Amino acid sequence: MRKKTRTTASRLAKRRKAGAVGGKPARQRASSSTRRSAASGEAKAEIRRLKSELKRALSHIEELKASANTDFLLEIPNRRGFERLLNRAISYIQRYRAGGALIVLDVDRLKPINDAFGHAAGDQVLKAIVAVLSRQIRSSDVVGRLGGDEFALLLWNLTETDAHAKAASLEQAIDGLSFLFDGKTVTTGASAGVAILGPHSEAGRSLEEADCAMYVRKAQRRHEA
Repeated sequence: MRKKTRTTASRLAKRRKAGAVGGKPARQRASSSTRRSAASGEAKAEIRRLKSELKRALSHIEELKASANTDFLLEIPNRRGFERLLNRAISYIQRYRAGGALIVLDVDRLKPINDAFGHAAGDQVLKAIVAVLSRQIRSSDVVGRLGGDEFALLLWNLTETDAHAKAASLEQAIDGLSFLFDGKTVTTGASAGVAILGPHSEAGRSLEEADCAMYVRKAQRRHEA
């Protein structure tokens, strides 16, 4: 019996020694596991935070890109944005043998309005003109501001005859606008030039063609007046 007791005690001593030398106590192992779990949780939280920051940064970049292509006052494409859309449209026309028209439109008498009544009055005129142009085109068409008092319209699937008729109707619609500033009724007008878009069109050359046609039309309107 004593021999058995000594043997059992010897085994227990060996186990305790082995535990002290070759392994960690259960409490220490549990503590280590807890630290690893906490570190893993912190890493996951940091990854989520970084992903959220990246998402916000990408969204901000897209907003900046959009603002770089948009006229701040009128909320339509500016010259840069319109030219990008025109290039895409011409690529589509060349690939699918589609057609379209480009109209460049210049507002008459905007500078005298700005000089006499201030730029807020001129801004009101520009907003009214954009509203008129937007009502005159389809949802697939595009109106953009090239700068100052000059606008451009990209119109899909119009014949040359239809494009010139549309340009004339735009002039008439803008000619019909009137404004009251400081008790005075003010009218404006517009001159429009047309370029037809086809498989051999180029954005820059088409804009120049429509711009030249617009100046010819402006001279005609002065003569008619």
